[in-house]
Amino acid sequence: MPMPPPKPSTEGPRDRQVFHEMGQIVRALEAEGAQTRDQLEATLGARFWENDRFDRALALTLADGLVVRTSDGTLVVS
Repeated sequence: MPMPPPKPSTEGPRDRQVFHEMGQIVRALEAEGAQTRDQLEATLGARFWENDRFDRALALTLADGLVVRTSDGTLVVS
């Protein structure tokens, strides 16, 4: 019997690069501690990343629960 098709998702396909970028975000927060979004972007040099790559990778790390935003807005590894 064939496997059923995957469930529909609103999330687009993830490429290898975004997994790498997500890992960079997690490792930076592990090494440097809690940071604001702007501090993290500076730490990673993400302003030199392709257009919107940082925001996408950060959104995915938050959605996957790898990183959480604290009540004061800083980002920490969960």
